[in-house]
Amino acid sequence: MSKRINIALFGFGRIGRNIFRLGYDNPKYNFVAISDFGSAEVLHYLLVRDSIHGSIKDNVILDGNYLVVKEQRTRIIKGGIPGTIPWDVFDVDVVIDATGKFFMKKELTNHIQSGAKRVFITRNPKDKIDRIVIPGINESSIQVSDKIISTTSATTQALALMVKILDDNFGINRAMMTTVHAYTADQPLADSAGIDLRRSRSAVENIIPNSTRAPSIVEKILPQLSGKLDGIAFNVPVPNGSCIDLTTELKKNLSVDSINRVMNEYAISSMRGVLGYTSDPIVSSDVIGMEETMIYDEKATMITNETLLKTLCWYDNGWGFSKRILEMIDAYETLEKKN
Repeated sequence: MSKRINIALFGFGRIGRNIFRLGYDNPKYNFVAISDFGSAEVLHYLLVRDSIHGSIKDNVILDGNYLVVKEQRTRIIKGGIPGTIPWDVFDVDVVIDATGKFFMKKELTNHIQSGAKRVFITRNPKDKIDRIVIPGINESSIQVSDKIISTTSATTQALALMVKILDDNFGINRAMMTTVHAYTADQPLADSAGIDLRRSRSAVENIIPNSTRAPSIVEKILPQLSGKLDGIAFNVPVPNGSCIDLTTELKKNLSVDSINRVMNEYAISSMRGVLGYTSDPIVSSDVIGMEETMIYDEKATMITNETLLKTLCWYDNGWGFSKRILEMIDAYETLEKKN
């Protein structure tokens, strides 16, 4: 049997726990460590009992500072900042920084200096890192020399897939997106003082406008769309399941049937497993646990004057995204073996 990939999770919130749940039963992965400020008891409890995805299917034992399940025996370490944990002691191949707090290459490089061979971040970066990669878009660009990698965000990935397909097939003049997004852990349940005035309001009582960096990140990955994309986010009172409402002015005339036909073809061929397609009248809770990056909603497609298109795509804003991270870890491992 080939060597397992030693993975450390730096942050064990929703994304960290999703990654563990998706990967613990895979013989390729060895989750050697989890770093988080929560106690071992709390982290064990939150892994086993999940309000969104339900109870984990296997028995997870807390043995001192170790989570034990199947072939995994994972050390729990008190959280800190990048560079405070000696990853070389754990022979870490990959650190997944899922804290959502560190976006700059300088601070993320501290993971490398502490012994990690490669670092993935689960948010959009705020400066130039080695690689920004979105499966289905630019995964062929990865190189062995990449050390700091971002898989962007769930919203960015879904937007990128939509605009890439539309631009390749019909040409985009400009596009405006609205993501209707489930509330997140950094929003208060009740009105509470904060730096962002709107986000100081209760997440479960309001529809809250929010900024999003997804369009600007997509423009970096797809430079032919530079200056053509913008958008806004709305956080809404649901715990999971989000969608992107995308309005696009196209260069070619088309019909509802033609755009749906193109999207379905991608879903069953080159983007199978990444792009889903549905003709059912689904709602947000229907996409919880879906592993695709996005689910294209056939029934929501609208066209005015043959070139102004409105499309809707749904996504589990944590699950499919976490799956893509593990797939990119696999892709780098394959690349390493070839070299």
